[in-house]
Amino acid sequence: MSTALLPPGDSYDEVRARFRWDIPARCNIAQEACERWVGSGRTALMHLREDGVERISFDELHRRTCRLANLLEAQGIARGDRIGVLLPQSPEAAVAHLAAYRIGAIAVPLFLLFGEDALEYRLADCGAAALLTDAAGLEKIAAIRDQLPALRCVLAVGGGGGALDLGAGMARAKDSHACAATGPDDPALIIYTSGTTGSPKGALHGHRVLRGHLPGVELPQERFPQPGDLFWTPADWAWIGGLLDVLLPSLFHGVPVLAHRMAKFDPEFAFRLMADHGVRNAFLPPTALKMLRAVPDPARFGHRLRSLGSGGETLGAEVLDWGRSAFGLTINEFYGQTECNLVVSNSAALFPVKPGSMGRAVPGHEVAILGADGAPVPPGTEGAIAIRAPDPVMFLGYWNKPEATREKFRGDWLLTGDRGLTDEEGYLNFLGRDDDVITSAGYRIGPGEVEDCLLRHPAVAMAAVIGLPDPLRTERVTAVIVPKPGVTPDATLAAGIQDFVRTRLAAHAYPRQVEFADSLPLTATGKIMRGVLRRQLARE
Repeated sequence: MSTALLPPGDSYDEVRARFRWDIPARCNIAQEACERWVGSGRTALMHLREDGVERISFDELHRRTCRLANLLEAQGIARGDRIGVLLPQSPEAAVAHLAAYRIGAIAVPLFLLFGEDALEYRLADCGAAALLTDAAGLEKIAAIRDQLPALRCVLAVGGGGGALDLGAGMARAKDSHACAATGPDDPALIIYTSGTTGSPKGALHGHRVLRGHLPGVELPQERFPQPGDLFWTPADWAWIGGLLDVLLPSLFHGVPVLAHRMAKFDPEFAFRLMADHGVRNAFLPPTALKMLRAVPDPARFGHRLRSLGSGGETLGAEVLDWGRSAFGLTINEFYGQTECNLVVSNSAALFPVKPGSMGRAVPGHEVAILGADGAPVPPGTEGAIAIRAPDPVMFLGYWNKPEATREKFRGDWLLTGDRGLTDEEGYLNFLGRDDDVITSAGYRIGPGEVEDCLLRHPAVAMAAVIGLPDPLRTERVTAVIVPKPGVTPDATLAAGIQDFVRTRLAAHAYPRQVEFADSLPLTATGKIMRGVLRRQLARE
């Protein structure tokens, strides 16, 4: 059966004109991404393990989901409760998400790279009642569990450390379960996103978010799904790019997903993986593409990609040209953010790709450039990138932060915080951000959270965090430190500060560059002038 939301058409204009949203009144992600494929004989996941590939059918995925749903309910976890998911790309991670949606709870994906401080803040902020993790995650949670009074239930692969054994508990549970009756606006998911000041905010999404993503997946993946498709990404499923650009849309379409946890991205291994397992569709963040470019003669691997999308950072003409040479196809760049993802995209099969452009508005979404008065501006005029509400892919709001939610909107327009312009054909060009969020290796990193962590270091009096241009990561996280009196700023201290942030906050957010200063440039109200620091360090 055809599951595509995009209608057929020979041109972008035709597809856009014919598109209509189909959001049913009863809508549950677990049913749409799994249960409806029961009995189809289709493979849902191909789990690449050290001892080979484990193939998991939709029937088996559904049974495991029902078992976990029953286990969670037996532990007192109910509709509306938040469930943290701290797991690598694996069947357990997919089942954790589907089971949470199935019982009407709210899944909270968490990066494996997070340290104790980052995990404690997010789990406490959302009041998580349960957490699903493994031995590595359990070790981090052990140090902070006393600070999480709402966390009633921890289930871990293999058990231990005061946690219930996930596998043993599921084995005792029934493999049938009545799915919660949820609607499109019922909450399903909280994904934390970083801002420039204060703590991270939890973007709350409803069950409609999956269908909302589908046109933005189908367009860059060139009429996804097609017979024989198999999707893979190295992106963590805790990132919206891994979860809602790849995993859940693929399962919605009945397309198998290749799951594999890379401890560290290895470009040669990535080429072999795509070739050996017949990957047809991929989402590769720009940093991964840049690393793949360093591999000589990529054709020797024999990969057979049909479509390749990328997003999170701007691609240039050089990367696009390399992609055509290496893969025999055009990399389709797309744009979005955690609050409203996949709203702009390229599709080489439907319209020419212009280097430096994020593409055109995905059918179903209205994207505009707003001027200072909040009204759309003509093509060629710089302004704020905004998306008109209502929109199925748009978040419901920030968890417990109504004021921050209101500030995100101007009338009917959601403000992305990014600046850009469009040309006469509607192509969007990204120009920069209104805020100081750092984009590094595809991650968006809020300087406020890193600065808070730095200030806990006993040698740090003041700290400012900025992003500086980096050829591989787009920006490298850079810390400017004012040491406490009597502290000697040297390489040893810098290394100690880096390790402090790496272990306490997150491995992807630690400052790869540390600079010391006698003072920081401040506004009259005491705010750090990060722009001044960026300009100063860029000149050095």
